[in-house]
Amino acid sequence: VICVVGDGALSAGLAFEGLNNAGAQKKGLIVILNDNKMSIDKPVGAMSTYLTRLLSSKSYSSLRNIIKKISKSLPSNLSKTLYRTEEYSKGLITGGTLFEELGFYYLGPIDGHNIDDMVSVLENIRDNKFDKPVFLHCITKKGKGYDLAEKDQTKWHATGKFDINSGESLAVKSNKKSPPKYQDVFGHSIVELAEKNEKIMGITPAMPSGSSLNIMMEKMPHRAFDVGIAEQHAVTLSAGLATKGIIPFCNIYSTFMQRAYDQVIHDVCIQNLSVIFCLDRAGVAGADGPTHHGAYDIAYMRCLPNMIVSAPMNEIELRNLMCTAQHNNNGPFTIRYPRRNGAINDWKNEF
Repeated sequence: VICVVGDGALSAGLAFEGLNNAGAQKKGLIVILNDNKMSIDKPVGAMSTYLTRLLSSKSYSSLRNIIKKISKSLPSNLSKTLYRTEEYSKGLITGGTLFEELGFYYLGPIDGHNIDDMVSVLENIRDNKFDKPVFLHCITKKGKGYDLAEKDQTKWHATGKFDINSGESLAVKSNKKSPPKYQDVFGHSIVELAEKNEKIMGITPAMPSGSSLNIMMEKMPHRAFDVGIAEQHAVTLSAGLATKGIIPFCNIYSTFMQRAYDQVIHDVCIQNLSVIFCLDRAGVAGADGPTHHGAYDIAYMRCLPNMIVSAPMNEIELRNLMCTAQHNNNGPFTIRYPRRNGAINDWKNEF
């Protein structure tokens, strides 16, 4: 069994639960970490910092380079012995890795773009029949092979049709000015509200640019936080803030709110805490695909105690609902809005 996981997703609770369980089973599971230091935005948290530190250990990197140079001039059997020595010495130099402490045999880091090396390492893992699970750490670059995508990884995470030479979008352009996306209306509006109300804070699980909370994060970095791919943590953190009189705007894609449903019930609704859930991508999410359709939030939010559920008909109403929600001290408040442009150009009404 081979599990491939990205470094962004490795911060999620379910990933840790899986590592914890697999490490104790001592079965032949192979976990391949695709470490490209990107999710949609840059990954955050201690795990990301740890992987970077593991990769940049100068003494370990020097040892790898020395062994590679020496092994080229030696017979294959001695070369293999040297590589085994390298893997053993790695633990002495960098200390036992987190993954080894969890019961895995750690290999790497290796270049995930070097196909020959990847095939060789995977064949060795297959043939050696390890008596415990193996964790293979592969370093890759998001957008590798396309210069524009390598330079702007967030923009090119998902894109429509484009000219491969220039990178220009092939979408039909109109001379008419389009109204902004709902997510951008949210992003600008929460900044305006926060400037007037010092109790407002923003929380998002790894979606700052996708939800436009990055606007607040840039202007008010001490009041807006990306907690990584950890929706449950985002909701419970918001609940904790609410108990202290903070007004948290918990900004999550509708489809991903499903991951934190238990926390919405137990940590927010039953305690009747004033957390504002701003559900982006409500309804059909178009090009984002079926995993992103926000098809269930009305059904699963309406049945919860103390919950208000709302849906703005346009950008002005979204702003008004956000303004109203900050003054609601009677429990949780949900605002759901779609993934598309609005209908009004002159949308900046006064609060």
